Amino acid sequence: MRQHVVRVALVAAIVALTLLVVPLAVAIRVSFFADERGELERAAMAAAVRVGPGFTAGDPVELPSPPGEGRLGVYDRELRLRAGTGPRTADTVTGRAVADGVIEEHTGAELVAAVPVSQDERVVGVVRASVDAGSVWNRVLLAWAALAGVVLVALGVAVLVARRRARSLSEPLEALSRTSQAIADGDLTARAAGSRVAEIDQVARTHNEMVRRLSELLRRERHFTANASHQLRTPLTGLRLGLETALHDSGADPRAALEEALERSQYLQDTIDEVLRLAGAPAVTASRPAGRPVGALLEHAETRWHGPLALDGRRLDVVIDQAVAALTVPGRTTAQILDILLDNARRHGSGTVTVTLREIGDALAVDVGDEGRLTTDAAELFARGATTGQGQGIGLSLAADLADSTGARLGLTRRAPTCFTLLLPAPSADLPEADLPEAGPVR
Repeated sequence: MRQHVVRVALVAAIVALTLLVVPLAVAIRVSFFADERGELERAAMAAAVRVGPGFTAGDPVELPSPPGEGRLGVYDRELRLRAGTGPRTADTVTGRAVADGVIEEHTGAELVAAVPVSQDERVVGVVRASVDAGSVWNRVLLAWAALAGVVLVALGVAVLVARRRARSLSEPLEALSRTSQAIADGDLTARAAGSRVAEIDQVARTHNEMVRRLSELLRRERHFTANASHQLRTPLTGLRLGLETALHDSGADPRAALEEALERSQYLQDTIDEVLRLAGAPAVTASRPAGRPVGALLEHAETRWHGPLALDGRRLDVVIDQAVAALTVPGRTTAQILDILLDNARRHGSGTVTVTLREIGDALAVDVGDEGRLTTDAAELFARGATTGQGQGIGLSLAADLADSTGARLGLTRRAPTCFTLLLPAPSADLPEADLPEAGPVR
């Protein structure tokens, strides 16, 4: 690109200089010859003044010095040289001046100016001034050489300016190319920098927006895979264990096992729908999550998690404020968040796990606490990859994303004993902008 810009600028400079220099060169030639003819005419007229009345009688004539390298002579009516320098017999130009009685000029191998000398209204002679045209051409060529030097200097300056401008135009594009190569090599954090060229800046902004969207798409795909694996592992394990237990227990009621398997399958379907909705699947995001009474959601969570916690020798207490138990909240989303918080308390907490539903202003608060102590930095707690113990660090990040997707908020309200609080906007109520309130007493 740099060479192309330099070539274009150089061609433009050459065309411009040609359009300027050619007329200027012609003007120099015309001007030099016109000046020389004028000087010859003035010298001839000055000599004509010195021709006295006795010229026809043969009196000598004192002529001034000829101009430069020229010649100056006085001729009689018979065109014979009487004084000065010049051809012994005058040329046709001098003859016409004698015959016509007017000043004659001629440009050829010589520049000639002939001025008639009159006495008593009669032409008695003529003064001829001449100079070799070659001397004039020498001065013209010197002027042209100086003009050519100026043209070469102008072309040199044009090349330097063109190279500088080409560099200023190509460097942003080369940087954009390097950024694109870095992205192609896997660095999705690379972004094109701005420049002082509006068109290139527009390309850079479009490029950065495209990379941002692609990065967001890839992030959602990676998160979807991790979220699906995280959320489906435990329910699938429970479903498999339930079916294996019913299969090996000859006294088990097959219908009850099938009903439990159907319920678990429906929960798996709800989990998949929530993960797809969070990943931005159009068919799922087009509809809002169905509302369910918050009290029923907590009771159902107690049913699912009472057994797993009991196997670990731990209690699960659910405290519900009956005044708000009938209020509806996004059912599937809230259930997923509760499962993540309870699973987190089971894996990384200790002692009794307590779930408390309470009302605060225009919102509902669900506190999930245990008797453990949180040591992870609060600033990194909800970052994907952070963990409160030995894990992948996906659960709390996923729970926070699910909460944000429905207008709820999830935060840590107490480090020891650990307590997380989920703020759910009550029906037709907006989530307050204040900080998360301190969790109520754990009972």
